Amino acid sequence: MKPFKKYLVIAVDGGGVRGAMVTRALRHVEEKLKIALPERTQLFAGTSAGSVIATALACGRTATYLDSMYADLCRELFKGNWRTWPLVNIFVNHRYPNAYLRSILDEILGGLTLGAFSAKWPERNLVMTTFDVVENRTRFIKTRKEEYESWPLAQAVMASSAAPTFFPVILGRYIDGAIGSYNNPSYLAAYEVKYLLKWKASEVTLLSIGTGRAPSGMVPGEAEKLNALGWLTPIIDGFGSSADDQQVHLVETFFKGLDFRRYQVDMQRPIAVNDTSALPEILDYGDQLGEIILNDQLDESMGVKPTQLKKLKSIRS
Repeated sequence: MKPFKKYLVIAVDGGGVRGAMVTRALRHVEEKLKIALPERTQLFAGTSAGSVIATALACGRTATYLDSMYADLCRELFKGNWRTWPLVNIFVNHRYPNAYLRSILDEILGGLTLGAFSAKWPERNLVMTTFDVVENRTRFIKTRKEEYESWPLAQAVMASSAAPTFFPVILGRYIDGAIGSYNNPSYLAAYEVKYLLKWKASEVTLLSIGTGRAPSGMVPGEAEKLNALGWLTPIIDGFGSSADDQQVHLVETFFKGLDFRRYQVDMQRPIAVNDTSALPEILDYGDQLGEIILNDQLDESMGVKPTQLKKLKSIRS
């Protein structure tokens, strides 16, 4: 693969249990290049599951460590309980408690606040997304911003990953950062680089890592038979895919000179964010993703992998 530039940025999408493919892929990168990504990276960005991974990396946990931990975390986190019973889950506010997640995050992140993080690692930067339902807007929780200095890192991660119907709302107002346009935080990371950190684009490598793109599974004419409830999944999936593509397009268009590398795998079938039975399949995708990253050869005319060209051209048209 092409060498990283002076500054390395890692941005990780949301995806629940599918985040395991990212930890597996990054483990391959660490082992092959013989580096510890927390020591080599200056900016970490994440949404939802991506915020768990990005924040853990920022606090010094290697991808090798995360690969061994993340799958077990998901198995425990998405364990069935009375709230997940059929007919019951539609009447409860959330299906999974978050006390276990908070305890694990406190252990991994050392109980640090965002202000204490900056004091401990002044050379590292961190940003994650959450959606504020009170103000009806996305918020960017980040280091070096006075508003969030007193926030525990664990609380920030939980706010970013509080997916509606899955986990409780945080502080009565914060839900999953994927609600909106930032499930893929690559544009957010590029914005931080240029306008806040003011690094030269030519000196930055931005690795943007997805958690799998699912096929729609629909055939021509099927949409005509959907009822109101049946439209829910296609609409959510379509919005998410379009928003992810939009972030890639924005970075490519407005951040010229940036060594931007977007990595994604096409899944054979949809995998729900809480489907822990699919972990073996997800880890196989992670192996593929790691191979793609390590074997990446950029197309000099567009700055992206050849496998992405057709998709990006369709977006631009």
